[in-house]
Amino acid sequence: MIHRRGALALLLLLPITACGGTEPGAQAGPVKITVWTWKPASEGLAAVARDFEKANPSIKVDVQAVGNPAIWEKITIGMAAGGKGLGDVLHIGVDYLPGYTEKFPGGLADLREFGADKHKDAFAKGLWPTVLGKDGGVYALPWEVNPAGVFFRQDLFEKAGVDPAEVTTWDEAIEAGKKIKEKTGAYLVGVNKPAAGGADMDFYQMLLQQQGAFYFDQRGDVTLGGAAAVTAMTLLKRMNDAGILADTSGEGTFKQLVSSGKLAVLPWPAWAVNYIPEMRPEQKGLWRSMQPPAISSGGKRAAIVNSTYLSVSGNSPHRKEAYAFVEYALTRPEVINKVFKEGGVFPALNAAYTDPVFAEPNAYYGGQPALKTFTDSLAEGADATYYSSDYARALKIASDAQTQVLTKGADPAAALAQAAQLLAQQTNRKLASG
Repeated sequence: MIHRRGALALLLLLPITACGGTEPGAQAGPVKITVWTWKPASEGLAAVARDFEKANPSIKVDVQAVGNPAIWEKITIGMAAGGKGLGDVLHIGVDYLPGYTEKFPGGLADLREFGADKHKDAFAKGLWPTVLGKDGGVYALPWEVNPAGVFFRQDLFEKAGVDPAEVTTWDEAIEAGKKIKEKTGAYLVGVNKPAAGGADMDFYQMLLQQQGAFYFDQRGDVTLGGAAAVTAMTLLKRMNDAGILADTSGEGTFKQLVSSGKLAVLPWPAWAVNYIPEMRPEQKGLWRSMQPPAISSGGKRAAIVNSTYLSVSGNSPHRKEAYAFVEYALTRPEVINKVFKEGGVFPALNAAYTDPVFAEPNAYYGGQPALKTFTDSLAEGADATYYSSDYARALKIASDAQTQVLTKGADPAAALAQAAQLLAQQTNRKLASG
C-alpha cells in the first residue's frame, strides 16, 4: 500500500538546488550500494538482492527500510543538500517523482545513460510517461503499479437482490447502492467528508483517472475545473444526496463501518487484495473484487491510481552499479515476482503476469482469483496521470472543494471552477482550455 502524504509540502518550501554527479569508477573490492525503501517492500528487494550479489560478486547491496513517510523528508533534505547522504537507489512514489525532477535538476540520474530506454514498452501502459522529465530524460523504472478496483461484500449484494455483474457503470452503482441501503442498511462507499485529519481524495481521483484526467494535463495546465472533474464530483454529490455515501471522519469510524458490515464497497486498488484479509480476517468468504464501473456505458473501467518507482541518485558515485540492480530487480519476470511474493508489491512489469500466482483462487474471496481482476484491468490499458510538482497544492484545493460539495451542498461545477482558478493563481499555471 502506498502512503503518500507525509512531507509533500516540504517540496514546496525548500530552495531549488542542482545536484551534481560523478562518473562511476572502478575501486578495489566490492562496490557497496545502498537502497532506500520501506516495509514490506524492503523484504522483497532484500530477497532478490542476495541473488543479485551471487550473480554480481563485485557489488554488495544494502537494502534499508527507511520507512514511509520518513523516506520523503530524507530524500528531499538530501537533494536540497546537493545529494549529500542519499542512498544510491531510491524508492519513489508517483506523486513525488515530478517534484524531485523539476525542483532538483540532476538530483536523479538520467537512466538513458545506461540504456533504460529499451524498457519503455515493458511496463503497464500509462506508466512510462511518468518516468520522463521535461527534458525527455528517464529518471526511474516502474516497480509497483496499483490499478483501480472495487472490493464488494457479496453477501450484502445478494441480500439486496443486486447482481454485481450488472453493475457496469457508476449510474448503475448508485441505483444498486440505494437498494443495498434499503435492504441491508449498508452504505455503498465511504468518504471523509469534512477531510478531518487530512485530505481524502482517493475515490475522487480514481473517478478522474478513469476518464484519463487529473488535476493537471501533460502540459502542466490546470484541469481541475474541466468536464471530467465536474463529472467525477457530481457522481459523489449524487451518492451523498441519495444517502449512500457514508462519512468516515472520526477516529475509528471507517474500521467500525467495515467491521459491522455497513460498507458494501471499497474502491481500492491492487494492494488491498492482501490488506483486506489482514484488516478483517473474520470476514473471509464475504468479499469479492471486480473492475470499477465505467463513468458511462461502454467507457473505460481501467485506471492506474498510483505507482512507485526505483530511481538512482544523480550524486551517487556508483550509478552504473545502482542501475544494474534496478534493472535486475524490475525487468525480469522471475525476479520481480519473487519481490512480489516476498514483499507484496504488485509488479508493473507486463511479463510478470503469466505467473500462475495471478490466476490462483483465493479462499478469502470465495475462491475467486482476485488478482486476475487487476491484471485484466491492466490489459485494458490505462492513461498516464500527471501529478506535477504542485500536486500537494492541488490535493488541498481539490479536497476543500469536495468538502464544500459534500457538507455544504455546493454546486460541483461552481466549486471546481473556483478551485481551478485558485490553483492556477497559486502555482502560476494556465487553466486548460476546453
